[in-house]
Amino acid sequence: MQDEWVEVGSAADLAPGEMMRVELDPPVAIYNIKGTFYATADTCTHEVAPLSEGFLDDDVVECAFHFAKFCVRTGEALTFPATEPLDRYVVDVRDGLLLVSTQPISREQTE
Repeated sequence: MQDEWVEVGSAADLAPGEMMRVELDPPVAIYNIKGTFYATADTCTHEVAPLSEGFLDDDVVECAFHFAKFCVRTGEALTFPATEPLDRYVVDVRDGLLLVSTQPISREQTE
């Protein structure tokens, strides 16, 4: 399946240390970590809860409902109750606009 790209807004509108939800199917969260953009599934792998409503501390997002933590760079589940990693997505900045791929990065690409 070919990647499709979705424009999600201006890169300047997502300041370092902030995150936002993108209404795709499934929803995606985009994070600005010190000027570098990352994207993961927006749904906690422990239970259905939007990570974009949680807390971002450097490159770790914490679910507001059960406090599971994930690395937004790798998708790795860092604390219980989550044990499964998050899907990750490629983010690109073109002419100041944020674009996100609609296809997750395959696990084989990261191993």
